[in-house]
Amino acid sequence: MHDFSFCADDCVRYDEPPNLAWRIILPKTVRTAVFPVAGRGTRFLPATKASPKEMLPIVDKPLIQYAVEEAIAAGATRLVFVTGTSKRAIEDHFDVDAGLEQALSAAGKEDLLATIREIVPAGVSCIYIRQGEPLGLGHAVLCARPAVGDEPFFVHLADDLIYGEPGCLAQMADEHSRHGGSVVAVQVVPPDRTSSYGIVAIDGKAGNRITRIVEKPQPKDAPSNQAVVGRYLLVPEIFDKLESTGRGAGGEIQLTDAIADMLAEFPVHALSFTGERYDCGSKLGYLKATIAYALAHPEVADDFKEYLATVDLT
Repeated sequence: MHDFSFCADDCVRYDEPPNLAWRIILPKTVRTAVFPVAGRGTRFLPATKASPKEMLPIVDKPLIQYAVEEAIAAGATRLVFVTGTSKRAIEDHFDVDAGLEQALSAAGKEDLLATIREIVPAGVSCIYIRQGEPLGLGHAVLCARPAVGDEPFFVHLADDLIYGEPGCLAQMADEHSRHGGSVVAVQVVPPDRTSSYGIVAIDGKAGNRITRIVEKPQPKDAPSNQAVVGRYLLVPEIFDKLESTGRGAGGEIQLTDAIADMLAEFPVHALSFTGERYDCGSKLGYLKATIAYALAHPEVADDFKEYLATVDLT
């Protein structure tokens, strides 16, 4: 059952003293996670021709389920999926399948039945919003505005898989509880890779506050080699910035540009997270993640290690 009831009274702002330009956003519990899943996943064709890239499995779970589990572990109870065409499989995955549950129960497969029922725990609701045009990440986030309301929220890009405990979003929620404002996850990348990411400049003396953010700069123009990865905790003021942001790199509405527009008014902090990141938007990153998760999986880890020992890599 979709939950469209919102609380809009728990994001409080105070003007800073006159000597500071930006305003404090008091920390609040983050209850909503937004998952932009409208992309076509062309780098994985033909596998993604009829199935969403977010449904690609890592061992026995699709990427989007890992994303949802991370968000729930961080306290999210409202999951907002911004979808496109050919994405119905995501809705089906998080829906109740009474026929499957009956079949598993009749077969005495109680462990699998429990696993299926835990995909969406009690008290967690799913909302689906269609992104009519593929106008970029910023536009996808803006599409979620009616469901998010006037409160802070997570944005999770499912093809950025981060292995570790606590999860990256939980670390970001903790950062938000200490400093308030928005938080973005960052990671050091090689200088020649800056043109693939949003790159930030950070003031380490001000709680790692971001002072500048540039979308996909060439190495000579990059303010650092600290790259934004697929995790954001954003205050609702981002929506007004997205409304007024023109099309940027690639002719799309860039979330990076809207964040840049916020920096003078609202604090945005960078978090160097703990965990191993796998770029599952690339074939190599996807294969690395599959191996890493298989080696940690209680059912297959030992046998898989034995198999890997027999592989001739010459």
